[in-house]
Amino acid sequence: MHPPSETPRATFPGILRTGLGTAASALIVGLGLATLSPAALADSVPTGLPPSPTFGIQKFTQPMPRFDVLQRQAVSTLNPPPTAESNQTQQPVDPALGGGTGPIEGRPPGPIWAHQGFDTNPPKVAYDVTMEGAKTNLAYNPQVPATLNSGINPATPFHFRFHPNLPDQGPLAMWTFQGTLPPKLVLGRYQEPILFREHNKLPVDENANGGFGMHTISTHEHNGHHGAENDGFTGAYFFPGQFYDYHWPIVLAGFRTINTGATDPQAATPDDNGGKTNIPGDWHETMSTHWFHDHMFSFTSQNVYKGMAAMFNIYSAKDRGNEAINDGVNLRLPSGTAKSYGNLDYDVNIVLADKAWDAKGQLAFNKFDFDGFLGDRMTVNLVDNPYFEVEARKYRFRILNGAVSRFFKVALSDGSPMIFIANDGNLLPHPVPLTELDEQGIAERYDIVIDFSRYAVGSTVSMVNLAQQTNGKRPDKDLSIQEALAGSNADPVVGKFLEFRIVRKPAVADQSKVPDPMIPNPVLPAVTRSRTFEWNSGANQTTLANNSEPLVAKKPGSRAEVTAFIGPWGVKTDNQGDTLDADFGRITAAPHAGSTEQWTLKNGGGGWDHPIHIHFEEGQILSRNGSASNVPAWEKGRKDVYRLRPSGSLTLAMQFRDWGGMFMEHCHNTVHEDNAMLMRWELDDGGAPFLRPLPTPIPTAQGVTFVPPDDILPTAF
Repeated sequence: MHPPSETPRATFPGILRTGLGTAASALIVGLGLATLSPAALADSVPTGLPPSPTFGIQKFTQPMPRFDVLQRQAVSTLNPPPTAESNQTQQPVDPALGGGTGPIEGRPPGPIWAHQGFDTNPPKVAYDVTMEGAKTNLAYNPQVPATLNSGINPATPFHFRFHPNLPDQGPLAMWTFQGTLPPKLVLGRYQEPILFREHNKLPVDENANGGFGMHTISTHEHNGHHGAENDGFTGAYFFPGQFYDYHWPIVLAGFRTINTGATDPQAATPDDNGGKTNIPGDWHETMSTHWFHDHMFSFTSQNVYKGMAAMFNIYSAKDRGNEAINDGVNLRLPSGTAKSYGNLDYDVNIVLADKAWDAKGQLAFNKFDFDGFLGDRMTVNLVDNPYFEVEARKYRFRILNGAVSRFFKVALSDGSPMIFIANDGNLLPHPVPLTELDEQGIAERYDIVIDFSRYAVGSTVSMVNLAQQTNGKRPDKDLSIQEALAGSNADPVVGKFLEFRIVRKPAVADQSKVPDPMIPNPVLPAVTRSRTFEWNSGANQTTLANNSEPLVAKKPGSRAEVTAFIGPWGVKTDNQGDTLDADFGRITAAPHAGSTEQWTLKNGGGGWDHPIHIHFEEGQILSRNGSASNVPAWEKGRKDVYRLRPSGSLTLAMQFRDWGGMFMEHCHNTVHEDNAMLMRWELDDGGAPFLRPLPTPIPTAQGVTFVPPDDILPTAF
């Protein structure tokens, strides 16, 4: 359902294509959705807003906080207990959401949306979390001592602000897991299924949002290999006052058909005593660095920008997070030694995101720039331009591009090498030394190793952003390190953004390795079908969910069969028909369960770049622009986000197995995604309880109903 505050944007198809004119300006002002005229917005680069006031703060005057590790708990502590099918126990619904009664769980009801494998992979660990407005953190849990967290005392209340000299963010300005900073981290391991229960504690009033964001949410565990009911489908959102149980089984892909007897010693999970336990599946499919974020239909960019994002480290016998265990399987990457697995001492999660704030220091967002939003302040782990104290030894950094539309290109200020070890959370077949990382698209994860033993104690070196970007469509150009260090008048996010301070030599010798090889690619079965998806502007909407009601008439609790959106961006499939706007009721592709397909992703123009994310399973890039030789070494592993590059194309191979349901493919410039660059595909022929095609869920606070697909493209099946 498109709530009323969204409906004006849904009625702008002409404006989207011609620019904001006088009528649009009047409409914006009349709705109270902006304080500046479109002309004034256009004059402010890069945000489309007034420059963020600095309040006198300087770079590198605050420490970078390590992620806040969410507390694991016993599944038995959850009340009510988790169930395979959605818990439809009724509760009163707030009148602001339509009144009456509705289910306590927002997951769609019935067997199709039941947790797949709930009996064979029952949850062993629970996380009970909230999504709520900003507040002070009184229980910060970095799981490292203060000496490894730049001196931050976790017992000191952690305020929700970008810098100690900036105002605290208000509860309507930013929404996060647990409502607190630093960003959250989940630690999981293979074959230890997680029940992730999320409670929606956002305001029932959809307009109580600080000017942007939507209070209905759907959490996507990015690249999780599990059923679609746990994928955070864009149309499976839930309401304030409800919870949603996500079941993350954490299994190796191919576990139903490969190494089913768990006899391969490379396919294993760490135990608590320094050993390992063999597990089924293909160890070549081992994953390491994930993240999870909101995926609300047409509001992903706004909600993620407000703070709805966290990271998820997955540990295996290959990548166990203990650098000392030498068992012939463990790769011994930088981490630590105190625990059997999951040591964070020298394994550091980093999320990069550009932000902007208003005259009062509160988070600001320009939701009328459909090319993409750029901030004018750089944050690392949601604090402004910090420093980080390190020892003179090797560190692993798991770098997430958590921006809305900005690309980053990272180098060290002295031009010294970094070792690229993983792309999109998947360890590469071979490590790749680089002095400059490739441009990092939104949602891509780059794992790197930096050896600080080459620096003297007391010295500093900084991470530098080389990508100059003044438009949400794509970077303008990549600068040299020297140019970036000089700064850019056009883009204030260019230059140094994280200062490393080498403060001491390690008390215990560095035992970590960067071995070669790491994880070879899986062997791909024969391709059974090819498809082509072209990502372009000038899209059309051929459905409005078969709904005769005008979009502006939508009210909470009314008919809600609006699964479609109108925007400038879209997807053309198999070189047939129009470039289509998003409709999560439309089936664009439906691969057969157990098949392997070849998908070609084409950029429809040279004026933009699109990082395309395919949900559910990673693929292997076979060629770029028609040639395998154009695939760089750092892309020769497995990926789940595919940066097309201007006027570019790539071909990849993917397997479809183990689980079923409806998934998505979209541009991860989330402003493009929200403005209709998204499509639905599904795995629906693997047997009961699935149907072919699958019905579309229609959520309301009073319960989820189902309707037939609005459209099925001719080549889908």
